[in-house]
Amino acid sequence: MHEPTCVWPVAAALGEGPLWSPAGGALWFVDIKGRTIHRYHLKTEDKKSFPVPEQVGFVALHAHDGRLVAGLQSGLHLFDPVEGTLDKLADVEADDPGNRINDGHTDHGGRLWFGTMDDAIGRRSGALYSWDGMRCMRHEGGFGITNGPCASPDGRTFYLTDTLDRTIYAYDLSPDGVLSNKRPLLVMEEGAGNPDGTIVDAAGDLWVALWGGSCVRRYSPNGELRQQVDLPAPNVTKLALGGPDLRTAFVTTARGDMDEAALAERPLAGGLFAFRVETPGMPAQPARAGDGGAKMSEEEKTPPKEAAAPTPTAGEDTRRRFRQGVGVGIGSAAIVAALLYARKGKGTKD
Repeated sequence: MHEPTCVWPVAAALGEGPLWSPAGGALWFVDIKGRTIHRYHLKTEDKKSFPVPEQVGFVALHAHDGRLVAGLQSGLHLFDPVEGTLDKLADVEADDPGNRINDGHTDHGGRLWFGTMDDAIGRRSGALYSWDGMRCMRHEGGFGITNGPCASPDGRTFYLTDTLDRTIYAYDLSPDGVLSNKRPLLVMEEGAGNPDGTIVDAAGDLWVALWGGSCVRRYSPNGELRQQVDLPAPNVTKLALGGPDLRTAFVTTARGDMDEAALAERPLAGGLFAFRVETPGMPAQPARAGDGGAKMSEEEKTPPKEAAAPTPTAGEDTRRRFRQGVGVGIGSAAIVAALLYARKGKGTKD
């Protein structure tokens, strides 16, 4: 394994959501607070940025014609990188303008999973949704920062992170997208940072980015720590495995809440990093096609009983420290930078 190298010192305020596109040979990622979608071509090292009008939490491959599904603050959109256009697929939480979409993942069946969160990180208003190409379904609410949705190689286990609670949960996932048997898989120890974006490799191990921890960690499906890779940036947000052999790890980071002294010490914070790994990743799945214009019914906004939100534990203490300007930690689409960044008035929508 090689040491991480900064392949693009893009200086993202809140870099997030790396996604490998094999057809284009490129790595897509977003800057949530910078309201930008970025593309990095591995072979040519060509770099291109696409401004968008709202905060964008993630992008996902689309089942047709090379477009991407983008999770903007107002909902799901189809993004055309050739034309630079956005076409809405579905409204998401239109009745709660204080929330925004965060991290996303497409499972083996083409179902797109994503979360929401309070942009000011003051309420436990985050929820988990899925999109099947026709409608959005709300599965569970009550999260501080919904992050890191991903599924095991066999598609039978689903993982989800609440960054504020420092906890990664595991669920049983049925072929038709029903979640059950929720249980804590991993609670990050004090001082390690807060778990942000999570992905699963071909062996079923979880790669977890640690906000405030300056690293990514690899855990077994049982929560055993197997590897840690340090990075020259304190706020690490998510990892993707790509390249022709799916063995190049791309890592996004953030710099939006760092002061001048911290940036002088860690000037590459907010950059896109890469390093090689032994175990390949799993190919990103395209999200099912949609006609656009979908909305959630009132029934769909009601979470199923089996997905009752857990009683807050470590998260309440973490959130209090965030409010005091001490803690650092958010996630896959909304990391702690969002809190401090929003508080400074540098972006409510980003």
